[in-house]
Amino acid sequence: MENIKKHFENEAEEFDKTIQQLIPLYSEMIDSMVTAIPYNVSDKFKVLDLGCGTGNVSKVVKEKFPLAIIDCIDIAENMIDMAKVKLENYQNINYYTGDFADFDFNAKYDVVISSLALHHIKTDEEKKSFYRRIYDVLNKGGVFLNSDKVLGSNKILNKIYMEKWVEFMLQNVSKEEVEGKWLPQHAPEDFPAPLTQHLQWLNELGFKYIDVIWKYYGSAVYSGTKL
Repeated sequence: MENIKKHFENEAEEFDKTIQQLIPLYSEMIDSMVTAIPYNVSDKFKVLDLGCGTGNVSKVVKEKFPLAIIDCIDIAENMIDMAKVKLENYQNINYYTGDFADFDFNAKYDVVISSLALHHIKTDEEKKSFYRRIYDVLNKGGVFLNSDKVLGSNKILNKIYMEKWVEFMLQNVSKEEVEGKWLPQHAPEDFPAPLTQHLQWLNELGFKYIDVIWKYYGSAVYSGTKL
């Protein structure tokens, strides 16, 4: 077990390093999302972490809100395994492996958070439908917070967003890796929508206090509350 733990720790370290290399201001983005959780540090509340990955977001949540109860879900079993290693010193964290788009959420939550996951949902209709499910699992007064890739409202902005993203990656990895791996991988796997569209969907579904908490070109943190 000790060898397995070491293996996952090494994998998690590499994965987390890659995120920092590919996502501009990643730590600032996550910090802004967790800072916007509307609870006191001594409060006990229930959180759903959609697409938890290696547990980065849940770790920041537990560091600030030690009494939070968190349900983590990710489609990749090895990500869940790595999250368990990263979060092994924290209590009241439950783990589920599966596609959050099909997952049967039986519980109710005070906070639903997600980071760099929902843009993998293919169509606009599927995105809006999933937002409806998020609304349904929130308790009254519950908040939804998402940090994710977004599009601009026109082609000019989207061109700038892409240029800024490539510029950032080239500061950290080689041109060959950017052009041979990350850009080709982006097209078939990522389906971001305009930020303005996300805000409109939340409004149509009944979310209140909708706001943009943080934004940097093609990355944004936005939220809505169920009253």
